[in-house]
Amino acid sequence: MIRSDTFWDSAADKYARKPIGNEAAYAQTLDRTRVYLSPDQNVLEIGCGTGTTALKLAHSVGQLTATDISARMIEIAQGKAKDQATNNVTFAQKTIDNIGKGAERFDVVLGFNILHLLDQPEVAIAALHKVIKPGGMLITKTPCLGEKLWYLKPLIWVMQKIGKAPHVHFLNYARLDGMIQSAGFDIIETGSYPASTGSRFIVAKRV
Repeated sequence: MIRSDTFWDSAADKYARKPIGNEAAYAQTLDRTRVYLSPDQNVLEIGCGTGTTALKLAHSVGQLTATDISARMIEIAQGKAKDQATNNVTFAQKTIDNIGKGAERFDVVLGFNILHLLDQPEVAIAALHKVIKPGGMLITKTPCLGEKLWYLKPLIWVMQKIGKAPHVHFLNYARLDGMIQSAGFDIIETGSYPASTGSRFIVAKRV
C-alpha cells in the first residue's frame, strides 16, 4: 500500500482544483465551528490539506497553525495565504506525533475529514488531548463510512491495492464517540453534515 504522505503529495494538485462536494454542508460545518472560536484563541488544525478551511476560519481566531503530512499540500496552502494576504495562519508539514512532542498548547484543535484516514486514530486523539489546554475544545468532522457507506469497503480495498486510495477506517458513530470520550473529552455537540453520508461533526471539551 502506498505511504500516506506520498499518496497525498501526488493527489495535492488535483485536490486543490476539486470543488467542495456539498457547499451547504460545508457552510454549516464552518458556522457551527465559528460558535466556539474567538479572536483571543490559539488554534491548531490537523490535516489541513490545501488550507481552504484554515483560511476561511482565520478571521475568527487570534492565531491558527495548520498542519498536514503532505509537503505539496502545505506548499499550495502557503501560496493561498500569500495571495489572500492572511497573516495569522502558519502552515507547516507535521505529523500528530511531531505536534504531540512540542511544547505549544492550544485553545482549540480542529480536524476535518482526517480521523478516519489515520493509522491509529485512538492514539492520535489521545495525543491531541495532551496539546489542548484544560477546558479547551476538539472540533472534528469525520466521514463515518461504517455507518452508511459500508458497502464501499471492497471497492476501496481494490483501489488501495493499486495506489488509488489512501488508508481508511470504516468508523461508525459509536466507535468514533467512544474513542474521543476515552481520550478524556466530554462531547458537547454532534451533528451530521451532510446526513446522507454519515459525516459526523463533534465538539468535545477537554476535561
